[in-house]
Amino acid sequence: MNRILGLLLSLIVVLTTPMIHAEETPAELVKSTTALVLDRVQRDKIILEANPKEMLNLVSEYIFPFFDFHIISKWVLGKAWVSADDESRAIFIDQFRKLLVRTYATALLQFSDQTIEYPEVDQKTGSRAVVVKQVINTPNMKAIPIVYRLYQKAGAWKVFDVSVDSVSLVKTYRASFGSLIADKGLDGLIEILQEKNAGFSR
Repeated sequence: MNRILGLLLSLIVVLTTPMIHAEETPAELVKSTTALVLDRVQRDKIILEANPKEMLNLVSEYIFPFFDFHIISKWVLGKAWVSADDESRAIFIDQFRKLLVRTYATALLQFSDQTIEYPEVDQKTGSRAVVVKQVINTPNMKAIPIVYRLYQKAGAWKVFDVSVDSVSLVKTYRASFGSLIADKGLDGLIEILQEKNAGFSR
């Protein structure tokens, strides 16, 4: 599961760059930014590997504006979100986002030698939601389908889930965190996330 999750997070890069024009469709956004961002990471790979904080800063700059962490966190926590107060929700969103950035930064450096195909875009007329598909081809490995789910919020496209080989980011974390919440409660989960994130920053 960790391998799939790492790959999932490493591929989120295609939607996370500030160089986006409002007139671009989600599919155009994916195609135009993939080469740009991956080229940057591969070009500066040695520098980024030697400077973890620089990698975190790069990820933070690219990922934060285009993912709806509020919605993602709400779906990941499920019933625990409903019963949580505003302060606990805010702390969880912050720590969960840091966890994704940390995991993503590590996985992104492993991305190399892949080629990317773009199947058709699935969007119903008048719908705010859209599905953007990719197929990642790696030498001597099975092709991996990627599905990005986005919706329009205030005129901007926001990612609310990503699936790699039918493994959903939201569902994966919901299952993982659900067992921890059942055992330790939401406060216990938050403490675990805080410890993991603090350990990485040291």
